[in-house]
Amino acid sequence: MTITHLVTHSGGFHADELLSSVVLTQLFPQAKLLRSRDRQWITPAPHKIIFDVGGAYDGEAQIFDHHQRPSPLRGDGQPFSSFGLIWAHYGRAYMAEMGVPADDIEAIHTKFDTKFVLPIDLLDNGAMEPSVAGPLSILTLPTLLGSLKPVFDDPSPTADDDAFFSALPIARRFVEAQIGNLAAKARAQSIVAKAIAKAGPSVILELPMGMPYRSALDQAGADHMLFVIHPRGNDWTLNGIKLSNDTFEQRADLPAAWAGLTDTALEDASGVKGAKFCHNARFIAVASTREAILKLAEIAVQGVT
Repeated sequence: MTITHLVTHSGGFHADELLSSVVLTQLFPQAKLLRSRDRQWITPAPHKIIFDVGGAYDGEAQIFDHHQRPSPLRGDGQPFSSFGLIWAHYGRAYMAEMGVPADDIEAIHTKFDTKFVLPIDLLDNGAMEPSVAGPLSILTLPTLLGSLKPVFDDPSPTADDDAFFSALPIARRFVEAQIGNLAAKARAQSIVAKAIAKAGPSVILELPMGMPYRSALDQAGADHMLFVIHPRGNDWTLNGIKLSNDTFEQRADLPAAWAGLTDTALEDASGVKGAKFCHNARFIAVASTREAILKLAEIAVQGVT
């Protein structure tokens, strides 16, 4: 039967039902998204998907609440929010609708669940304290989405619904961007793997363009590589490789004598014609040609080895 209504609760909103709405409205664009606690709307029926309300979780009946006892749990015992339930049931279809290649869907589904969905689930259920983010807690996605709710003394009788539907396209952009980035990393994987094989024992990795490369380096065990070069517009860049995604520390820094220099000053310091810029933190340099960037890379390697 055709889905005609997507139903979540009225009143204030949280990130989990907002993000669930992103997935469901993409899959069922002709369905009406309704916010209600009216019993007739939150009772399962074949033409409805009900989420974050209704007091039950039954995938076959298309109701996805998590507030009841016992609440639905993941295989490892961690709690679901409505977003986790919706993602588990509809995430793969959503990615197919977004154009993610079939061969990549399962891996991306798992990565997105781990990196994006699970934190929402944990925060919504109180299984994780916002304080774990320290001074950045006010910048977490649930907090930012929550800040879009109306102020307490907004007199409009439709304030909550108006705020929800205004927040929905913002939430959509975050989900689409995350899925797009994961899909891009999957596309880059084979390109980077070929470049690593071509480089062999060289500590300089040359890529045809800027792209995610960290996971391919880790998968290939290319721990010997120190720098990455690639074209950027009319220029070429030389980048250091971070020790991990959790730090700014690099496997090797660019020479201290280059730090913060541009144009003629950098050409004089490096001895390379066409050198244009080196960041003061020594993680990136720019040159006007491939030949110039290769010379800068070779000098940087000599300074390390």
